[in-house]
Amino acid sequence: MEKILCGESFDPSMGILHHDEGVGLMSANIRLSKMEIRLAPEMERETKLREYIDMVRLLYDYVVIDTSPSLGLMTMNALTASNKVIIPVAPKFLDIKGLELLLKTIAGLRKKINPSLEIAGVLFTMVDKRANSTKGIIDMIETAYGGNINIFNERIPLSVRAAETSKAGVSIFSYDPKGKVAAAYATFVEEVLELA
Repeated sequence: MEKILCGESFDPSMGILHHDEGVGLMSANIRLSKMEIRLAPEMERETKLREYIDMVRLLYDYVVIDTSPSLGLMTMNALTASNKVIIPVAPKFLDIKGLELLLKTIAGLRKKINPSLEIAGVLFTMVDKRANSTKGIIDMIETAYGGNINIFNERIPLSVRAAETSKAGVSIFSYDPKGKVAAAYATFVEEVLELA
């Protein structure tokens, strides 16, 4: 992907890892951290990821882009390449501020770069039912945005088992298939597919 982002020719399937679970993955590495600097002077720098995805789109049923929680150039590329965005929000006060900023950014991108971008919904993640503030923050977000933005019914619980999947190199469905996080994600996927 680095080559397409910099305008070089290459085999578009290069770098896609095919996982036993039936998905293709293209993971980020330390070299991607330099891309913001390399893209800054480029013309149409926000569309480079979309150009790449257009080359491989027919190979997949769905393309899911996961970004870091920032509004840098790589996230702008992801939003420009997408037709729907799912906004994960942990029920914490600072995440409310991040949600506000992201919604303003999406509105700006719709006007100038990607008019077809839709908000599929807000997904509550890392939900700790033991924390006193959790319910209050969820209620606050639902009250403020629920009338205008879909809020998924399923909530992804906080779990140590989910955090361990990265080290194991497998999904939560392989690592802890009968656990509460796998069940929550399965229900969430059903909700997303109903929107398609």
